Amino acid sequence: MLQKLAVSATISNFARRLPPGSHQRTPYYIYMDEQLKQIGERLRGLRDALDLTAAEVAATCGIALEKYEQIEAGEADITISNLMKIAKKYGVSADELIFAEVPHMRSYSVTRKGKGLSIERTKAYKYQSLVSGFVGHKADVFIVTVEPKPEATKIYKNTHPGQEFNMVIEGSMDLWIDGKTITLSEGDSIYFDSSKPHGMRARGDKAVRFLAFTVE
Repeated sequence: MLQKLAVSATISNFARRLPPGSHQRTPYYIYMDEQLKQIGERLRGLRDALDLTAAEVAATCGIALEKYEQIEAGEADITISNLMKIAKKYGVSADELIFAEVPHMRSYSVTRKGKGLSIERTKAYKYQSLVSGFVGHKADVFIVTVEPKPEATKIYKNTHPGQEFNMVIEGSMDLWIDGKTITLSEGDSIYFDSSKPHGMRARGDKAVRFLAFTVE
């Protein structure tokens, strides 16, 4: 417990270096370049607190050391799933790494419409957490907004332990999973094994918004 508190304090110290109010706005918008730098600093703070090498954390993510070092330097992106792997492996809240916020509610946590902590992973992806206020939440629940991309754009395939539920709130999307393409429209949902490579793309020229629920 003491080690966990020390880790949280170290991550929070890195968060305090950010511009005033930048981690307290609601909704939580961060422009991509600055966001990468901030997450890299928090990851470095975690390593410092636990006396870990960059190679150890890179192995946790299953990525090359050079790639991980670029992430810490704010020069490369890191997926939400890899941030969640790091958080689970080293006993911290993913919200501390992603949002620089420490959950504090233990009985229940209410997220009002449009008020969830948000982060833009790229110019095309935005994640809004619906459970970030609850301590030790066992599921991760996001509203994900994906902007349309040209048809020729390569779709990034992601994997993470556990299972995932998606339900389209607005628009439509193609979901690639386990070698198959599934089209989902407003009101459609899917539940799948998230350890299998999967990725999605908005259909047409409009963004898609969907609820994403992941649990191990």
